[in-house]
Amino acid sequence: MPSPAARLFAVATATTLLFAGTPAQATGTAPDTPANSATNIFAPLATCYGGAVRSYFATGRYGGSAGEYRTTTRCRDINVRNASVYATEACVIFVDKTSACNYWTYLPANSGWITVATNVRDGVDFRVRFENLRYEYEPLVAYHAF
Repeated sequence: MPSPAARLFAVATATTLLFAGTPAQATGTAPDTPANSATNIFAPLATCYGGAVRSYFATGRYGGSAGEYRTTTRCRDINVRNASVYATEACVIFVDKTSACNYWTYLPANSGWITVATNVRDGVDFRVRFENLRYEYEPLVAYHAF
């Protein structure tokens, strides 16, 4: 068991590292330009998920298919977020090419954004299919960003 002095040293070191940072520096940008506009790492996420579409399946069903949607320049992938109390599985059907799923992706209950198809070209028509037997009790609510 560590001594109280060792624990105090560890806490003091962690606190110092937590609050330590580099001093503010001038960026050399114009006064009306935000200083962090060139380094906003969250900008792609905001534009991709900003156009999300909601789908809803009532109770008493296994899920179903949402869409037909068309991919856009907002996202390179097709992303789904499960906003339901039960987990589900989702797949993408590229309707111009096939009526079969690409592959099944597990979406936990109340999940964050999960990619269900990657590197999809712009202008591709698709549906998202869901399957789960638990929706006889609760509705299935999902969001799609593409």
